[in-house]
Order: sequence, then C-alpha cells, then structure tokens
Amino acid sequence: MSRIGKKEITIPKNIEISVNNSQIKVKGTRGVMFYNIPSIIEVAIINSKLTLHQKSVSKQAQAIHGLSRSIIYNMITGISEGFTKKLIIQGVGYRAQMNGKTLIISVGYSHPVKIEPTKEININVENNTNIIISGINKETVGQIAATIRSIRPPEPYKGKGIRYEHEVIRRKVGKAGK
Repeated sequence: MSRIGKKEITIPKNIEISVNNSQIKVKGTRGVMFYNIPSIIEVAIINSKLTLHQKSVSKQAQAIHGLSRSIIYNMITGISEGFTKKLIIQGVGYRAQMNGKTLIISVGYSHPVKIEPTKEININVENNTNIIISGINKETVGQIAATIRSIRPPEPYKGKGIRYEHEVIRRKVGKAGK
C-alpha cells in the first residue's frame, strides 16, 4: 500500500472541496482547480479531513493512489498559500525586465528572449537579476521556471547563467597556465 496515499489531508477553513462523480473541485480565495479522479481511487471527506482509498489491490492502483493524493494536496496548498520559484541571473550584462506581462531576458544572445506567461502565473523581477514566479498550480510554476532556466543554464567554469535560488553549481577548474 502507498505510504503517501495513506496520509490524510487536512482541509483549511477557507477552502471548499466538492466531489462529483469522478471529479474533485477545490475552491478558495485564490481560484478554482479541478482534477479527474481515476476510477480505481475512492475519495472520502470526514470532519475537514480528506482521505483516499484504493478500490482494488494492484500495482497500478497503488501508484495512482499516491499520485492522486499528491495532486490533490498540491491543489489545496496552491489555492490556500500558492507556490513560488525564485531564479537568479549571474553574469556581466545579464539582466531581466518586465514589459507589461512579458518577461524580457538579455543573457548574451544577439536578441532578447521574450516569455509570455499564462494568465494564472505571475512573474516579478527584482534588481534586474532576480525573477520570482508565483501561481496556484505547482506544475505550471515549475514548468515556467524550468523554461526560463533553460534559456541559459549555469555553466561550470564561471557560474554564469540562470539558476534556481538554492541551486548549487559544481564548479570546474579552468585550464592550467604555464
């Protein structure tokens, strides 16, 4: 049995959860999210605690049990608190700026790179080198952060590029001089 799937999810007071047939709806002050529950999984809400149970015992049911619990937990956390990722730009002349909702990044290419976020994602730039991505969906926040990082990943010799806030870059020694 899945250890993650067995854990109960406590529902905060400002969150409404409703289960209709095979769809769960999580509604709060930040927005609304939906998830289609697989037919193998059964959801029960008792005394502001949500639990998931497997209808049958199989390897697939066990895997989907933990996955469904994680997705529902991330939906509740995203709507109650939200998710943020912070990226740091390092390098001489490397910078980022906002033009309306569009993020414009200059990282040594012959052209500036433009990124249009989706409507549920907020991007803020601090000091031209710190990019903060926030939203209610953990998957889309992480995907946008990964897309921005992939524009210029940090290189191992000088550490120049775009990296996550607490990411450790393994540095290499340059070539030895005479």
